[in-house]
Amino acid sequence: MADGAFATLSPADRRAGEVLRLRREIGRMQRRRSDDAVLPVDAVLQTILPEQGLHTGTVYSVSPSPSLIFALMSAVSRRGSWCAAVGMPTLGLEAAAAFGIDLSRLILVPSPGERWLAVVSALAEVVPLIAMSPGTAVRDQDAARLAARLRDRGCTLLSTSQWPQSEGMISLHDPHWEGIGEGWGMLSDRTVTVTAQTRSSPRPQSLRVRLPGSLGGVERVAELLEELPTHPSWAVA
Repeated sequence: MADGAFATLSPADRRAGEVLRLRREIGRMQRRRSDDAVLPVDAVLQTILPEQGLHTGTVYSVSPSPSLIFALMSAVSRRGSWCAAVGMPTLGLEAAAAFGIDLSRLILVPSPGERWLAVVSALAEVVPLIAMSPGTAVRDQDAARLAARLRDRGCTLLSTSQWPQSEGMISLHDPHWEGIGEGWGMLSDRTVTVTAQTRSSPRPQSLRVRLPGSLGGVERVAELLEELPTHPSWAVA
């Protein structure tokens, strides 16, 4: 199709074409079924997750923070596996590289629109870890269909939207910036609290970290925080 003809297509038709092209590209990649029970995470974050990683074939609800998403992807990417981000047009490649993510094995689908389910389902065939922002509330039937695909392929999904029947929640909160003088100066450092609560560990565990750290990635700034009391807002569906 000529460029001029493509320009006349509606946004929906363009997205349909993007899904078809994505499927063709995926068809050229080697199919895989993960034998891992747990995907690795950065060593700093292992202390707040059961079995020190992310369970395969499941969905985690996460804060919509690019730094948190890259931190959760970094260990998987460093071992040579593919990662993908769907519906996240503002993710920065420079920041991803600073976290140690291999950009040659990072698939970005910035704006899938209403076809996010088809895109994620296709990617799950070959990508072990996918971050996704659907942009709207996820319907129970869509969540059930995708959950079956993830279990079958051993793919783990990080969703920035509340997910029905998620394996757990990983949130970033209480940010504190340093480096500003009295009314002047530059931001140079950010510390945040990362909290995880999962089905197998329902009592939230929290850790204070620099995110990003001075060299990119995650840097621990305190010992594991005391266990937080379970709160209704943290209930894992």
